[in-house]
Amino acid sequence: MHDDTSKRTGSARPGQAGELSEIGLPLEELVRRGAREILQRAIEAEVQVLLDDLAGVQLSDGRQAVVRNGYLPAREILTGIGPVEVQVPKVRDRSGGGVKFNSQLAPPSVRRSARVGAALPWLYLKGISSGDLGGALEMLVGEGAKGLSPAALSRLKAQWGEEYQAWNRRSLADERYAYWWADGIYTTLRSSDDPRLCLLVIIGVKADGRKDWVAISDGLRESTESWLDVLRDLKARGLKLGPRLAVGDGALGFWSALEHVYPETMPQRCWFHKMGNVLAALPKSLQGKAKADLQAIWMADTREAAVRAFERCVARYQAKYPKATEKLMQDREALLAFYDFPAEHWVHLRTTNPIESTFATVRHRTTRTKNCVSRSSFLGLAFKLAEEAAKTWRRIRAPKKVAELLQGTRYANGIPVTDSPPEEQRKAA
Repeated sequence: MHDDTSKRTGSARPGQAGELSEIGLPLEELVRRGAREILQRAIEAEVQVLLDDLAGVQLSDGRQAVVRNGYLPAREILTGIGPVEVQVPKVRDRSGGGVKFNSQLAPPSVRRSARVGAALPWLYLKGISSGDLGGALEMLVGEGAKGLSPAALSRLKAQWGEEYQAWNRRSLADERYAYWWADGIYTTLRSSDDPRLCLLVIIGVKADGRKDWVAISDGLRESTESWLDVLRDLKARGLKLGPRLAVGDGALGFWSALEHVYPETMPQRCWFHKMGNVLAALPKSLQGKAKADLQAIWMADTREAAVRAFERCVARYQAKYPKATEKLMQDREALLAFYDFPAEHWVHLRTTNPIESTFATVRHRTTRTKNCVSRSSFLGLAFKLAEEAAKTWRRIRAPKKVAELLQGTRYANGIPVTDSPPEEQRKAA
């Protein structure tokens, strides 16, 4: 995993300003959407528990006596930030016994709740972590949430796990990605098998510029073997070609695995992590100046200018701080790979911020779940959080350039390479 010292130095993320556009919806809408999904899923789990309990009650012809029978009309619970819509299922008792389904979470009397407005920000932070779901729902709808049985909670957790497994078996034969961002995400969650759970995640960019989850898996830290399992599985499910460029930090496991499975993919080291690692090897009194020197590299207009800035930086610090310059020089080519891609995309390619910003929410929420969880629960929870986060993603800049890139267009210093003489190409750059 990357060195967290970058956070202590206060270094800025390359392209961070551009990534702020990822926030596509106001917080209130995100909160409202999350609350609606949690409540609806919990109600569905309630009715399924009732049906399971009565599964043995049958008619004379062998048919099940109590079955689902559509939904009641949708209704809204009014809150301080707007309405949260719920739809309660109906059941039909074909035996005439009069069995009905009455949700303890959304009884007919619940129309307006002052509690909900106060609860939603807390609910958003808690998310759908199963350990806190009961308390979250109690704050949402009041004392009635205490009627949510352990069986219903277990069913919700199992459902998330099943949805993840179905997604993780999907065919990738028709997929093609221009870029990947890859990272290993550690959380505070524990399992009985592994003292610390690690997510291995990949976000990709499709031909139309849209971002897409490529892989969400777990592994033994960030080892080559774990990443090999992930990449080989992608290839086995039909993803024959890797992306044109993959962005990640300096963890060796991913890069070794990538070279083995998708050798055609160019590597790009994350400048945010690299700056943090370099600055950590310098005294605090020099970090401000060194940060500016490093920024002069990745903000240069051309590769040639970046190389000159790189050499100046190394010459300035190598004599007194060889460890810092060694950290910088060991990934020199991989740090400058983005110059061979469209200039409009550079802001996205210099950093793994798409993953960092997405999984900041996962880290925040999982810190509140202190108990051990099963592997299935862990992956199911991570998948649902990732799925919700993806709803706010936007396309990368100049999406048409992505299709051109996948069609074989080559770039130098951010502009398409033509058949003109090299001198003219350099002048155009």
